[in-house]
Amino acid sequence: MRLGGRLAAAIEVLEDIETRNRPAADAMRDWGLSHRFAGSGDRAAIGNLVYGALRRKDAAAWLFGESSPRALVLGSYLLENGLNVDALTASIAGDSFAPPPVTEAERANVTSKNVGEMPEIARANAPDWCLPLVQQAFGDDWVRESEALCERPPLDLRVNTLKSTRGKVLEALETHGAEAARIAHHGIRIPAINGNGRHPNLQSTPAFQDGWFEVQDEGSQIVAELAGAAPGMQVLDFCAGAGGKTLACSARMQNQGQIFAFDADPQRLQPIHDRVQRAGCRNVQVVSQAARLAELEGHLDLVLVDAPCTGSGTWRRRPDAKWRLTQLQLDTRMAEQAAILDDVARYVKPGGTLAYITCSVFDQENGEQVQGFLSRNPGFRLADHAALWQDRFPAASLNKIRTGANGGITLSPATTGTDGFFFALLEKSVD
Repeated sequence: MRLGGRLAAAIEVLEDIETRNRPAADAMRDWGLSHRFAGSGDRAAIGNLVYGALRRKDAAAWLFGESSPRALVLGSYLLENGLNVDALTASIAGDSFAPPPVTEAERANVTSKNVGEMPEIARANAPDWCLPLVQQAFGDDWVRESEALCERPPLDLRVNTLKSTRGKVLEALETHGAEAARIAHHGIRIPAINGNGRHPNLQSTPAFQDGWFEVQDEGSQIVAELAGAAPGMQVLDFCAGAGGKTLACSARMQNQGQIFAFDADPQRLQPIHDRVQRAGCRNVQVVSQAARLAELEGHLDLVLVDAPCTGSGTWRRRPDAKWRLTQLQLDTRMAEQAAILDDVARYVKPGGTLAYITCSVFDQENGEQVQGFLSRNPGFRLADHAALWQDRFPAASLNKIRTGANGGITLSPATTGTDGFFFALLEKSVD
């Protein structure tokens, strides 16, 4: 397919997303099934156009003066490729599958705009109702942080130290542009892809099949390291899901001690079994029934809660999610988070710790949840997070993180180059 056909396909997919209010991945899958002539390169290019339009929805609408799927796809394409309307027109000329060319009115609208004067709201590319939450989270840096959440994400890997080393994995993936992560001790990064490309399918490599590494955002790796699982500990990963942080903690524990992986939705645990086997994690026990956790009450050194959240920290990977997010969903997640925190407190032994994690940047899900928990559970106190960061990552400057007024650590694309994550460590008194 030529550029024109790819642009038309992206507009079609975006129309489907908006009409049916469905995830972009589902719309892309269905488009591919009904257009089997499109090769993998075409699907990747179309996906980049769709996700680009979703990442820069407000900016593209400002550029074109309207928010139709056509305006969003063409506008975001121009924003990423130099605002050259003539070049775009020439590229799709003569392509019978291309969308209608840019009209004179559209051309006048685009050429009259100075991107340097784009309004802050358009630069942020976030739902209007979310803007106060983003501003509260980041203060004066809210525009810069919002723009970073609109960038293409890298592909991050965590080296499984039970089976390999970072040096060996870097050597195995050298041809893919792999480089050591800046903060996570066992992290590897393949930079974001430009243009029409896509990241390699590393899960088909011998190194992955042999359990040398897992795909995991560097931010997720960092919060797993901050949690402090160590050899010999008794650990509960209460919202384990597919097991990314379970595997990271197991490796830190060097297969010594025990880590219990639980999730209220047993279906979410299904992938963990193969992952544990491939990674060689022998100290992981998967628990699918809450009743089996009763014997752990008051006996655990560390309880890790990767709480259900809005996922606002993952907007660069899932930009469609931010446009489907509602206040009702935020309220629901906040209620779930408070209930989970109060529930898991009973498992922490005196002197033990509770690690609270979200992939959100909203303080309502983060620092405010922590303060609410502390007010209801006076037997816990907030750890010194500046000291904790210095201890875990002495080579990484403190200015790479945010320590909010309500406590905890926030990671973000603009500050740490990771997805947005929140981490708080709560210590239980020995009394």
